[in-house]
Amino acid sequence: MKKSIAIDMDGVIADIEPHLIEWYKKETGVALNQDMIKGLGEEEAFSDKEALHKILNTESFFRTAPVMDGAIETVKSLMKEYEIFIVSAAMEFPLSLFEKRAWLQEHFPFISWKNIIFCGDKSIIDTDFMIDDYCKNLDFCKGKPLMFTAYHNIAIDHHERINHWNEVPSLLENHIAKTEKVL
Repeated sequence: MKKSIAIDMDGVIADIEPHLIEWYKKETGVALNQDMIKGLGEEEAFSDKEALHKILNTESFFRTAPVMDGAIETVKSLMKEYEIFIVSAAMEFPLSLFEKRAWLQEHFPFISWKNIIFCGDKSIIDTDFMIDDYCKNLDFCKGKPLMFTAYHNIAIDHHERINHWNEVPSLLENHIAKTEKVL
């Protein structure tokens, strides 16, 4: 039986940071860059909460996010050895449900609809691995949590970190080899 991986969307396969910075500038006139927001939480980095909320609830925001470098090729390759599930906490922003599904159809058409989970709370997910950028999801992971680097988690070090998709295959192989040695 294949090992399973839950993969988050925003900040993991969808490159949301530069996208949000661009939309925030259009909405507020405030020019931020990734260095300026490094280590800050979302509400700290984007201090105009009303503008941030408006952006996250604007049609096409989620639909037009760019793909994270290396994500398509790596996920496609991982599917040969692992059962892949795309898991996104999409309930907070109602427009995001349709847009995230359409985004996945465009960029990851090889992922079956049966392997896409839109939820409100990821603590229900029970996979062997979870790749996410938020500790609120990883802290309750039932398998091995793997934290994808994002501006808001730079200072956090209690989960194993992934900086780029090209690191993922060997990292997973190493974890499986360690587990098999113990058994």
